[in-house]
Amino acid sequence: MALDPQKLRLHVFEKTGIKVDVDDPIFALVALNEAVLEEAVERHLARLDGAHAPTPAAPGAAVVPPPGARPIPTSHEPFSRRELRLLAAAAGVAVLTAALVLIGQAIFSKPAGIPPAKLERAMQTLDAKARAAFEAELSK
Repeated sequence: MALDPQKLRLHVFEKTGIKVDVDDPIFALVALNEAVLEEAVERHLARLDGAHAPTPAAPGAAVVPPPGARPIPTSHEPFSRRELRLLAAAAGVAVLTAALVLIGQAIFSKPAGIPPAKLERAMQTLDAKARAAFEAELSK
């Protein structure tokens, strides 16, 4: 990857408004940074390729993992015991919360409508024509 000083110079000017000369030491620092980064990336890629390279095994011989390789934990169970305990705890909390909400609604909610005794007293105060119209509406 080649460093293009003109593009970098233009980029710095667009972002900061500062004119930088190509002979400025900043370009030496950028080039050094790029070289160090490229070397580090190559070194890490080589280590990754070495770690994942298959080891040739003779027929019937056991495959030996490369040094430093850790086995991947696998499980044939859909849930571990810890996950089952957490699921049970979450279900218990959900049930208790739902029960508390229902109990709170039962305690603090007011029944809908007018109590029958109060309605009967209100009906007694109406004149006969209004009472008959009201009873007709109630029967619908």
